[in-house]
Amino acid sequence: MQRLTLVVLSAALLSAPSAAAQQVRYDDVIRNLRNPDEKIRLAAVRLLRESKYPEAVEPIAPLVVDPVDQIQLEAIAAELSFFLVEDIPAKRRVALVVEVRNPGTAAAAFEKGPLAVWPRPVPPALVSSLLHAIDDENAKVRNEAIWTLGAIARPPLGDPAPAQLIKALDHYDPAIRAAAAAVIGRLEVRQAGDALLKAVNDSDADVRYAAMRALGAIRERRAVQALAEQFNFYVKGEGAWSALDALARIGDAASVPLFKTNLRSKDPFLRRAAAEGLGRTGDTSEIPALEIGAGNDPSEMVRAAMEFALQKLGRNYVPRLADALGREKMAPQIAGYFMELGPSIVPALLAHLQDPSPAIRGNVAQIVGVIGGPDAVAALQPLTQDRNKEVAEAATRAIERIKMKG
Repeated sequence: MQRLTLVVLSAALLSAPSAAAQQVRYDDVIRNLRNPDEKIRLAAVRLLRESKYPEAVEPIAPLVVDPVDQIQLEAIAAELSFFLVEDIPAKRRVALVVEVRNPGTAAAAFEKGPLAVWPRPVPPALVSSLLHAIDDENAKVRNEAIWTLGAIARPPLGDPAPAQLIKALDHYDPAIRAAAAAVIGRLEVRQAGDALLKAVNDSDADVRYAAMRALGAIRERRAVQALAEQFNFYVKGEGAWSALDALARIGDAASVPLFKTNLRSKDPFLRRAAAEGLGRTGDTSEIPALEIGAGNDPSEMVRAAMEFALQKLGRNYVPRLADALGREKMAPQIAGYFMELGPSIVPALLAHLQDPSPAIRGNVAQIVGVIGGPDAVAALQPLTQDRNKEVAEAATRAIERIKMKG
């Protein structure tokens, strides 16, 4: 008989007259998710969330579309929590001094990328409920729903989810339209090409930029000319960067002249996109410039992009890229490169599990957990006893992630 490991202090959930701690059977809490009393439903969701009991993912899914907003938000937060590797803080530090509130837990989890969540399967019932909640009247509910879907789901999505996400590109709320574009890109909804091309001309700037980046994420080659036109229209700023970044991700040979020109741009974001684009197209004509820039460019993110491009072009820049994992600001960018480079670089990465820097050891362990296979477990195992607690935790999680994938 399954029992929750936590005790319950809620008189409402237990229908008990006292607040004395009592153990509650798992199946009784699940039944209370269907209780007509909204207070009992809410208490049941909260208990399951606090218990970190992933078996509750599917039973909670219907409450994502509960008629009570508070229950919906609690259900969405609970579902997200079952997938998160670590809790997302409600506030984040700026310049190590000022604390500002995150725009939303789900959006923050999405922004952190694949390393933020466990590779657990997402039940179709939960996908369906989250998509349904995108049309909720409550703005917070629909935002948390769409970003949660983007954070926890993995491609390919089964029908009818792609069509429902594509429909969200025409939502009356521009925040949902922009989020839908970002999620479509992350989940590689390749059927969305036509709708994203239309969204490039949306009335809202954030939607336009998100649509361009999504076209790059799904590698929509039909968009190459339209994106080049958008770049020439914007010339600078986020619009230009979004267009060039999309072209860089598509990596079509027709974009090489544009990449060459912008490799020397004054804007570091354009230089970064141009370098990445050259690497993905396989064009070797700018290798000397990339080698010089990898050592001398004033922007650290651009130097990393040039190192990534050189690695894509057959040079060995894994050690240089791995060194950058020791710097907190650079780690997300470098992790993205390694995950794109994929399993073929795992043998070269394993050597850096012995790096003197705890930050490098820990970050390499996390990345190997995503792109490595069972063969990498033996190299990760010693780090579970690392003298640095955070490294040991990262290695333990990496092994668990590999086992989940298996």
